[in-house]
Amino acid sequence: MRLATWNVNGLRSRLEFVQHWLRARQPDVVGLQELKLTDEQFPHDVFAPLGYRAVTHGQKAWNGVAILAREEVRVVQSGLAGYEEMGARLLSAEVAGVVFTTVYVPNGKHVDHEDFPRKLAWLDALAGHFAALGVAGAPHLLCGDFNLCPAALDSWNEAALRGRIFHTDEERAGFQRLLAAGFTDLFRALHPEKQAFSWWDYRDGAFHKGQGLRIDFVLGSAPLLARVKGVEIDRDYRKKQDGFTASDHAPVWVDLA
Repeated sequence: MRLATWNVNGLRSRLEFVQHWLRARQPDVVGLQELKLTDEQFPHDVFAPLGYRAVTHGQKAWNGVAILAREEVRVVQSGLAGYEEMGARLLSAEVAGVVFTTVYVPNGKHVDHEDFPRKLAWLDALAGHFAALGVAGAPHLLCGDFNLCPAALDSWNEAALRGRIFHTDEERAGFQRLLAAGFTDLFRALHPEKQAFSWWDYRDGAFHKGQGLRIDFVLGSAPLLARVKGVEIDRDYRKKQDGFTASDHAPVWVDLA
């Protein structure tokens, strides 16, 4: 079974590109982020012929998350309780024997911006949510765009960027609290020393220069970690495909036995 995550950076702009990827990679369940459209605007008719059902938690022009799946999907939570005013950023559903959650963590803008402490509070609330659920013994998967680099290895230039947004002790501590709630970073579990990125700025040729960040993750509880066969950042889909323009994020997928 293949489970995946992808920040598409505007689904309407990327619709044909996403279809291309679905045909090529054949994932069973996908968490999408940054839809930038409402639930009513979601193109269910596009994904149905490809074999996917969709559940959504959308928002006009900003944010928005969705889950695509080949099997029946039952939504268990839309939005992070107490933080609804920060946008449509969390969607959880039971699908294919897994509790699958996709998130779009607030960006925070920069460390002196008023959004930065709100980002940290959102991360803490997310960790508290999963700690209360007690995910360690159940098949939980948490994926999405976390807008932070957990460690120096996850940044193209830790020396220059240390202490700046995505690279702060506070963000990294928030991520560690999330792992302590019962999750493992599946990519890092299989590739402990590998430097690989999932996001590259559109500007200044960052992708071709290798100036990226690893900020998109698939986290799994212990029952899923035991089933992992492979985890990959799908770097080829950060490139144009058949003339379609890519998101600034690459998809990340995990294969389970």
